[in-house]
Amino acid sequence: MTPDATEDTEDTTTFADLGLRPELLRALLDLGYEEPTPIQREAIPPLLSGHDLLGQAATGTGKTAAFALPILQHMPAGGGDGAAPMALVLVPTRELAVQVSEAVHRYGRDLGTRVLPIYGGQPIGRQLRELQRGVDVVVATPGRALDHIGRKTLRLDALRMVVLDEADEMLDMGFADDIEAILQETPEERQTVLFSATMPPRIDSIARAHLKDPVRIQIERESTAPGEAPRVRQSAYVVPRAHKPAALGRVLDVEAPEATIVFCRTREEVDQLTETMNGRGYRAEALHGGMGQEQRDRVMARLRAGTADLLVATDVAARGLDIEQLSHVVNYNVPSAPESYVHRIGRVGRAGREGVAITLAEPREHRMLKTIERVTKSRIVVEKVPTVADLRARRLELTRSALEESILEDDLEHFRVVVDTLADEFDVMEIAMAAVKLAHEASGAAADEEEIPEVPLRSEREGRGRREPAGRDERRGRGPTSGMTRIFVGAGRSAGVRPQDLVGAIANETRLSGRDIGAIEIADRFSLVEVPQQAADDVIASLRQSTIKGRKVTVRRERFPAR
Repeated sequence: MTPDATEDTEDTTTFADLGLRPELLRALLDLGYEEPTPIQREAIPPLLSGHDLLGQAATGTGKTAAFALPILQHMPAGGGDGAAPMALVLVPTRELAVQVSEAVHRYGRDLGTRVLPIYGGQPIGRQLRELQRGVDVVVATPGRALDHIGRKTLRLDALRMVVLDEADEMLDMGFADDIEAILQETPEERQTVLFSATMPPRIDSIARAHLKDPVRIQIERESTAPGEAPRVRQSAYVVPRAHKPAALGRVLDVEAPEATIVFCRTREEVDQLTETMNGRGYRAEALHGGMGQEQRDRVMARLRAGTADLLVATDVAARGLDIEQLSHVVNYNVPSAPESYVHRIGRVGRAGREGVAITLAEPREHRMLKTIERVTKSRIVVEKVPTVADLRARRLELTRSALEESILEDDLEHFRVVVDTLADEFDVMEIAMAAVKLAHEASGAAADEEEIPEVPLRSEREGRGRREPAGRDERRGRGPTSGMTRIFVGAGRSAGVRPQDLVGAIANETRLSGRDIGAIEIADRFSLVEVPQQAADDVIASLRQSTIKGRKVTVRRERFPAR
């Protein structure tokens, strides 16, 4: 289904036009939602009619309401009377599980719908009590859902709808087998919904296997008219690693964003960069999986209140966050997968406003930018890092704009006596220049004399002669990557262990995401996995409590042989 190109633009579809029940319409009105987004307008009618659905839309387009409202439409008023849930929503991260659960609760508040998020890292006792008491909608990460199914504490026999939200992200995190196992336990006559920002072949394979004649919806990014600027301006700067914090500050000073998310790969990098940026005078806050929910809530409250304007985060921690005033997204490193890049830049350029996506690439990552361009079919302009002279000019321009606004808007009459007194002794131009100097310095525009070296980019022809990175066999016996610790897992190829099994086990039971995990080597009888040093003990303890390929295995730090 696609929007009708001949539709009269003045004939706006409302939520009432979609046939939603009065309780939902009241909740939407109280929340300030005036009309459905394209994905909601296209998805809700077929879902209300009982069709399976395969939907593709970028992050931030309103997918949650697109499946939550149809779920709630069929809920009995006052909540269900049985213990088993009527709907199951699978999501990749605990952060998204909480946010989806909160959204369903808000939409269904007048219905008394019982909603429960279940995910790893949360005390299982509360989950067990709530499941025993009875819930209508369960929002879960795949690993924890499968755990409850195995314990017989999550019954799926009454399910009417199963939703796979952010399906591509779940596959990237190694949850493919868990999803298959969960779907095998659900009733044959269920309604199945799959939403994804991208549609790799694996997603299509799941759809063919588990969706029955689905309605297919693809919401494209809004195209721009000839001569207009794109909704998301994409650029990159090639910078040596040692100069990245300075380059980030330089770019932010020139861009002057309203609010920014900077994506880092690991928690350690998030904490270090946050400290560095605060030391440089920015109002930066960290957000990663090592923080409790209360800490995260405080960070988001400061960002939304304007007391912080720079959020430094890992992918998983920022997943599903909706920040209205967000204007810029920065990739502190080039994302390892084009799909991750698509997810990140989808957070800006909404509601007709221009967004900016910036990537800081190290020289060795330049080719990865070309891969992202090819896959996403969008151009990423490689620009030069602003010089000290550029920065000074930009800061002076901001001072000039502030003075111009004051002249036009403020009541300056009571300052006239100061100017008149000084004019008896000095030229008016000198007085004005002194006033501009003081205003400029008061704005916090400190001198930045550090020049960032320009990195010459090699052509493809020059690049072909370079030696390729060491192969996997060549790397064996070497220590782990800087900042990482290698974990020994006592199961390998002979036990059928694959990289996604290890990634899924770690991501499901710890606060790490798939992107936090480094190199994985699988031998016949054991495997080696690189994880951030500060998370190693947590990973070891968690894996010792869980199973891999259905059995307990030895887990410890790698013991390096004497050299």
